[in-house]
Amino acid sequence: MGSDHAGNDRGGILRAFADRLFPPAGDGGRASAGPHGVVPPLLVVLTFVSGLVDAVSYLGLDHVFVANMTGNVALLGFALAGDRELSGAASVLALAAFLLGAWAAGRLRRSGAGGGKGLFGPLVAAQAVLVAGALAVSVTAGGQLLLVGLLALGMGLQNAVVHRLAVPDLTTTVVTRTLTGLAVDPWGPASVRRVVSVLALLCGALCGGLLTLHHGSRWALLAALVLLAWVAALGLRGAGPAPEPAGP
Repeated sequence: MGSDHAGNDRGGILRAFADRLFPPAGDGGRASAGPHGVVPPLLVVLTFVSGLVDAVSYLGLDHVFVANMTGNVALLGFALAGDRELSGAASVLALAAFLLGAWAAGRLRRSGAGGGKGLFGPLVAAQAVLVAGALAVSVTAGGQLLLVGLLALGMGLQNAVVHRLAVPDLTTTVVTRTLTGLAVDPWGPASVRRVVSVLALLCGALCGGLLTLHHGSRWALLAALVLLAWVAALGLRGAGPAPEPAGP
């Protein structure tokens, strides 16, 4: 009974957070988490994870991004221009692995393996497995390129399912458009989501940077693994958005 009560408390906290990000319409009755269920808070956690893994990859793996592909494309250009401190091979590998992960998740979608709701938990679980593999590689002092490939592959899976869910303002990796909307649009519920998204990525990068620089990348990877396992567990238990409408 105590476990059920704790689970209900956690669910209540997630619903309350979801209602802050997506205020329910109307003013009567008990608030619900809306069409996205309690997945928006989980996407905030994934945004924090993106900051963690990019801190590991940029600060500890040849100055390459595994989550922020916009920055990675720019870094590849700098490497091709002759910057000897950057690794063109690592950037190419990160881009290829990211695209492979996104492509694989897209294939699951086209094959009818559940929609965004059905794939959320399994794909985050798969990402957790890849991060666990990266953690094992880091502990055994394995190759840096293998670490880059595993992390970027996981981020490709994450971005694919987030793209399918299409929750406004919570992309988990990209903040350029988020900051633009924050500056251009009038203040409103979307502004709250945008601020939370930017702060989550910033805090993830800060925590990942502190852990990587002062204690080693394995601790940042361990933190990412714990968070991903928690999100995956909730996703597999059905903490997702409302079912997608049936096609024609």
